[in-house]
Amino acid sequence: MPYVNIQITREGNAKAPHTTPEQKADLIRGVSQLLLDVLNKPLDSTFVVIDEVELDNWGVGGLPVTEYRKLQAARRP
Repeated sequence: MPYVNIQITREGNAKAPHTTPEQKADLIRGVSQLLLDVLNKPLDSTFVVIDEVELDNWGVGGLPVTEYRKLQAARRP
């Protein structure tokens, strides 16, 4: 019984202010299908959980992601 946990930041993109229910359904479908294709794990025994994490609770490079992105943007010519 596979259990997959997908963690994404709670933020939008150019098309939507947040991850849409349709995008989440696509993720669940795609991950489940991948496990079926690669490991022959049945769809009805694969569990997928999507956690959306606030940007202030996500870090990279020793910084909160918002600060990290500002730093990276300032370094670009």
